[in-house]
Amino acid sequence: MRQCHRFAIAGGMLLVSSIGAYAQSAGRLDVAVSGLRNGNGVVRCALFTSPTGFREPGREFRGVVAPIRGGQAVCSFANLPAGQYAAAVFHAERGETRLETGMFGKPKQGFGFSRNPSSSFGPPSFADAAFDYRGGNQSMVVALTY
Repeated sequence: MRQCHRFAIAGGMLLVSSIGAYAQSAGRLDVAVSGLRNGNGVVRCALFTSPTGFREPGREFRGVVAPIRGGQAVCSFANLPAGQYAAAVFHAERGETRLETGMFGKPKQGFGFSRNPSSSFGPPSFADAAFDYRGGNQSMVVALTY
């Protein structure tokens, strides 16, 4: 009888720890965007989950549009499951829905990526921008480049 009681307690503890792990598996990620050159328009943020389709419109896992207030914008992704992501953001000064490029593919709007990788020699790869989101509330800053 004591042996059964010990298994019940151990099983109950395992269940409680599993529920705790599950509760931490989703949460909110806030992406604060810095370096905006003005307060026009909005900031568009996208989260990608793999190198396939990274930076391609319509291939994002989730997208958010954030208003600009006081020279800042924060893209909030609620109920986000834990996982590996890469964020891409741009300043849609005229309400654009896609990043526009000029000569040689240089973006016309301010843009940035999670982990703020260099984009001097072209856009970063998914691996350059990827980060692990473990659930709960997390925040990061993405600096724009114009």
